[in-house]
Amino acid sequence: MSDAAAIPKSPAAEVVTKIVNFARVSPGIVAGVAVLLFLLLASFLAPLPYDPVTPDPTSVLQPPSAQHIFGTDANGFDVFSRVVAAGRSDLPLALAGTLASLVIGLLVGLPLSVKSKWSEGFMRALDAFQSFPLIVLSVTIVSLTGNDIQNILYAIVIINGPRFIRLIRSEALAIREARFIEAAIATGARPRRVMFRHIMPNVIDVCLVQCSLTTANAVIVIAALNFLGIGVSPPTPTWGSMVQVGAQAISTGQWWIAIWPGVAIFIAIASLNMLANGIQRRVEGS
Repeated sequence: MSDAAAIPKSPAAEVVTKIVNFARVSPGIVAGVAVLLFLLLASFLAPLPYDPVTPDPTSVLQPPSAQHIFGTDANGFDVFSRVVAAGRSDLPLALAGTLASLVIGLLVGLPLSVKSKWSEGFMRALDAFQSFPLIVLSVTIVSLTGNDIQNILYAIVIINGPRFIRLIRSEALAIREARFIEAAIATGARPRRVMFRHIMPNVIDVCLVQCSLTTANAVIVIAALNFLGIGVSPPTPTWGSMVQVGAQAISTGQWWIAIWPGVAIFIAIASLNMLANGIQRRVEGS
């Protein structure tokens, strides 16, 4: 054995080695997480050159320059500062909506995996509910109840909660046919223990894939609500409201107002899709 092979690796070196090996096996996961972390860290930690909620009437509709790298809008807001600051509201709201949808999916979907007339009736009612255009329903709810963050969160859950319920129930039904579940029941395991100790850990993989896709969908929903003017109240910057303001200026040549928040939305969704694809491939490979 060589001296190099005999020298044990330090804990830090072992961590780096594991990360490198994981990146080779799952580049999509690493790339997606890296981009998401960059967006979140930039949104909350990056120094903003200008106040994102205080307009400057002397700097109206300036094109990208060394002073304003993304330009300014018709109110004198620095577009770069507002694009970065918008991530502080859009991304956490999308993640919170996804987490709430996941919790509802687990709490409702797992018990529904026990076949009964009640569970079948609930699923038929859920089918009827999902036959409605859920985005239209969400817009209606936010319009009627007010455009605060709590109501937007409800809208995200209304759209994505039923998807988690259906997915988790479907996976749980398949897992219930496995031999280790039959063995657990035969040894006297209670239904609640079977559900949360044996079934739930085995649906986490598909839940992670769905969480990535749901967060991407939530980013789109939030942007759509803000674009329609029924999202987060101004002057809080959001990507959707910035695209809406910028869309009106494209015809007069001020392309930069809409393009940069649009790029931010695209990057967020693309990174989440990369993460979902990476997790899906790893699940299928295992």
